[in-house]
Amino acid sequence: METYFSVSAQWPKSGRHILATYDDETIVVYQAYSQEIASYAVQNQRFGGAFSYTRMSWIKPNFLWMMYRSGWATRLGQECILAIHITRRFFEWVLSQAVSSSFVPHQYASIADWQLAVSQSTVRFQWDPDHSPTGGSLARRAIQIGLRGKSLQQFGEKEIVSIQDISTVVAEQRQNVNTPETLWVPHERVYNPCITIQKSLGMLCFPDAVSY
Repeated sequence: METYFSVSAQWPKSGRHILATYDDETIVVYQAYSQEIASYAVQNQRFGGAFSYTRMSWIKPNFLWMMYRSGWATRLGQECILAIHITRRFFEWVLSQAVSSSFVPHQYASIADWQLAVSQSTVRFQWDPDHSPTGGSLARRAIQIGLRGKSLQQFGEKEIVSIQDISTVVAEQRQNVNTPETLWVPHERVYNPCITIQKSLGMLCFPDAVSY
């Protein structure tokens, strides 16, 4: 964890970027659930019970985007925030399979081609405005990734390294959203996949996207 004031100074101000906490082997993604689903996931270190494998499930590597989406864990059915460590190998595979949730003219020759790609993939992605701790929209874009079918099954049952319920930490930091100097957030840095994946995700359409 690091103060928002210090870590945010290192982040790009605009463009499409994957901000995440990761090491050589794993990367953290976030989801918000009810107590029932979260408790099962933490106890069993996989998803099951009331969790539905028949719907698309969205994962978010960006902590503050998850806070925006869940209202800092105050919205109904999103009271429990899970930090899910998955293998980078699987994350890279997911990115390589992802198809935009909306039609992008420069990536597909026609709407029919895009619809065909959608029908053949079990992974979606979309770029949304990133948000400040108080919920304000930023110029920088954050990614969220949708999984369904076999991809979701693989995620929920095979590729998870660990699941942590960080709801208590979220509740504590919720009191500090208006003071960047005292708000503590996970240390996130730019995660850049290979150039091929960056192109498929539309990251290179923005001048701030750089490959390392």
